[in-house]
Amino acid sequence: MTTNTDANTHPGGMRVLETQVYRGPNPYGYYPMIRFKLDLGRLEDYPTSRLEGFTARLVALVPSLQGHGCSYGHPGGFVRRMEEGTWLGHVTEHVALELQTLAGTPVTYGKTRSTGEREGVYNVLYSYREERVGLMAGWLALRLVNSLLPPELQGVGGLDLLVPRGTRPLAEEGAAFDFQAELEALIRLAERLALGPTTRSLVEEAERRGIPAIRLDDESLVQFGYGKYQQRVRASVTSKTSQIAVEAAKDKSLTNRLLLTAGLPIPEGAVVSSAEEAVAEAERLGYPVVTKPLDGNHGRGVSTNLTTPEAVRWGFEQAAAHGPEVIVERHFQGKDYRVLVIGGEVVAVAERVPAHVVGDGEHTVAQLVEFTNADPRRGVGHEKVLTRIKLDPQVERLLEQSGYTLQSVPKAGEVVYLRATANLSTGGTAIDRTDEIHPDNADIARRAALVIGLDVAGIDFVAPDIRRSVRETGGGIVEVNAGPGFRMHLQPSEGRPRNVAAPVLDMLFPAGTPCRIPVVAITGTNGKTTTSRMVAAILKKHGYRVGLTTSTGIYIDDRLYLKGDTTGPKSARVVLCDPTIDAAVLETARGGILREGLGFDRCTVGAVLNVQADHLGLRGVETVEDLAWVKSLVVEVVADDGHSVLNADDPLTYRMRRRAGGRLVLFSMQGGESCPGHLKEHVDAGGVAVVRQPGVKGDLIAVYDGDGYHPVIWAHEIPATLGGAAAVNVQNALAAAAIAYSVGVPVETIAAALAEFRSTFEQNPGRLNVYEGHPFKVVLDYGHNPAGLEPMVELVRRLKGDGRAIGVVSVAGDRRDADMLEVGRIAARTFDEVILREDTKDRRGRREGEIAALLRRGVLEGGMPEGALSVILEETEALQAALRRARPGDLVVHFATEIDEAWRVIREFVPAADAPRGEQPSVGQGQA
Repeated sequence: MTTNTDANTHPGGMRVLETQVYRGPNPYGYYPMIRFKLDLGRLEDYPTSRLEGFTARLVALVPSLQGHGCSYGHPGGFVRRMEEGTWLGHVTEHVALELQTLAGTPVTYGKTRSTGEREGVYNVLYSYREERVGLMAGWLALRLVNSLLPPELQGVGGLDLLVPRGTRPLAEEGAAFDFQAELEALIRLAERLALGPTTRSLVEEAERRGIPAIRLDDESLVQFGYGKYQQRVRASVTSKTSQIAVEAAKDKSLTNRLLLTAGLPIPEGAVVSSAEEAVAEAERLGYPVVTKPLDGNHGRGVSTNLTTPEAVRWGFEQAAAHGPEVIVERHFQGKDYRVLVIGGEVVAVAERVPAHVVGDGEHTVAQLVEFTNADPRRGVGHEKVLTRIKLDPQVERLLEQSGYTLQSVPKAGEVVYLRATANLSTGGTAIDRTDEIHPDNADIARRAALVIGLDVAGIDFVAPDIRRSVRETGGGIVEVNAGPGFRMHLQPSEGRPRNVAAPVLDMLFPAGTPCRIPVVAITGTNGKTTTSRMVAAILKKHGYRVGLTTSTGIYIDDRLYLKGDTTGPKSARVVLCDPTIDAAVLETARGGILREGLGFDRCTVGAVLNVQADHLGLRGVETVEDLAWVKSLVVEVVADDGHSVLNADDPLTYRMRRRAGGRLVLFSMQGGESCPGHLKEHVDAGGVAVVRQPGVKGDLIAVYDGDGYHPVIWAHEIPATLGGAAAVNVQNALAAAAIAYSVGVPVETIAAALAEFRSTFEQNPGRLNVYEGHPFKVVLDYGHNPAGLEPMVELVRRLKGDGRAIGVVSVAGDRRDADMLEVGRIAARTFDEVILREDTKDRRGRREGEIAALLRRGVLEGGMPEGALSVILEETEALQAALRRARPGDLVVHFATEIDEAWRVIREFVPAADAPRGEQPSVGQGQA
């Protein structure tokens, strides 16, 4: 999130306070969206109905806004809303959407809502396809709306938060506002950043099929599918395209030898390395001839129908610009056709017409080219359906051969050709001929693709008539192209468009082939990391190769590849892009959802463990209900055939069932006679539940599935529960069992994996790690909020026995004062002695000693004697002090920030024989 620091705003104007780019499903919608917080200032008192002429002026500049239905649901609805009166944040949302559509990236979803902070502050949200285009559209929309206001109300601040200075295409602060010029700049930006037509068609086809698509670079490299099922494309080059075949297709001499050996019709020719050799070869073959680069494709450097030595020399120079060796070959007479072969089948045929203009008896050739290039279907390179015609020496030479110049005025209806070759990349057009190709010609094209070894091939034919066999009419193959463009087939200038993307997806993902791996997303206030690790262990036991994200790092098949907090969307995408995994377990934290959204479009299993007071007051999350709204996203994006796993004991979590996708699965600590009514109703209705229930040997974890009952494992047999004493890990095991059962893992495998799951530092670092190498026990944990510390009260009582319990306690500085006080009170009930510390590396906006002071106040309010309380701010020093004070039989519990360093200190600590307790440092003695 970016927040505003720009105070140079007109007192009557608007101000952007912060911006957020959501790159996946997010709390506001299931699409990529941009949000900016907008303070209308005085303009809160000026709905559009009070701004005389505003609506008319806006519609005059952006007429297509008349098509927006808004809340009325029909064209004209939004204009009606403006006439009746709506606020400028809402107007900006609609304009930002429409500007993107005008730029060629159509989007329709948006909404504007009050933030509730104070009057006049709104969240303006709108969807986007290309991030930079979306941000630029919002920036331009604000400036357009501002320009239409009365001068005394104008002024908009914080625009740098959308588009920083130095990255804007045209106007800077203070420059005259030219909307049309800036709209054109937005259109050019969108064209530059867009996927090309071929790649875009493949992405759109994948989206129609529900195949996830991830753009891997700023060009055309795209991944389809997740994990080991992924396939990649770059335009029409696919994961299955052979590099040897690509190289063979580029080497025209080799291509011809291979095709000739296979008995396919090709023009006779030879490789030359000088203009004189080219002339000699042309005279041997007989005119007319063709010259082209030995190593090339897509018609680059090709000259056709050369009939004189001078023309051959010129053609040689054109080809030699692309490589030192040039092919001279016979010229086939006829029309130019492209036959597209995918997966060994002919899927489309197009007749290609060279770039040309049609005279009108009034304008010059150069002017006619300008008119032709004004066609909105034409763009630069491959960005649009057609390519603009470029005037260069080749055009001038061809015109000269035909008796024209650029200043000639052709007669009305006269066709003037500007290129000898018919490639779309040089301005050509296409006519669909798919249904007309002769079976012989189709067979020749198929064999050519197979002989070269290409999965996707563009076979260039020259023949008098594609409807007749070239074996009778003459003609044949003049080029085989790897990575052929689809433009001519998707939107031919004449004839029926062909969905040539579909056979590519059919080839990459044949019927019955999966494109997705099981994706498990786990969120909650507490227990996410341990539950995620338990699920990963169960899936591994079942034979999966698991990609795992946690608050301690990214793991692939139990190997740590990236250390740190990896619970956000970027880390999720790292795992989903790994080509070796066949299951993903994603710890999904609140922060990542609020910062960027989810890193996946949908999941197989979504689980919410609990919603408890933590992180409140941050990023607009003020209440636990707000927090539940954020976390519920994980179950909202569960696939229709997936499962939502919810904690039946937590009211806020259980309430999410109304929005949860897939089949509902519940888990509960209250089985047996204490089973709550709603859980019993769920099971009686055929639902699945995993519960802890009392049994002859203690607490049993069991699965209820309709009429079926499946005992899984006794809670005390799971090492991570510390013999059943750690109730939090019993609950985590319930959730893990419910998730694994939803994936389809048998209960026997679940039991076997849980029986091996230990809460050791090696298997689950920083989560109830017990060290027993000293005369006293040490527990390393990550408890960091009241709900996380509360279960420690009973656990500490059971673990410490007759000894004393010493706690080293801290809270992150961005938590509320009330949370810090409550942590202090809980610590007072839990421990006999407390050492308070701070995260001295990052106090998150707090002053030194402020966190400790609040905790100290809470500890004293909780009833701990002041003499049992000390403050040592630095984490390592605080932990070492606790270890020194511990006596045989005592228990030290350290709530860590730096987990690795804390474990090192614990392991390397050497207890002194009969260590004395030492003095109690206190605030005011240089310790706080």
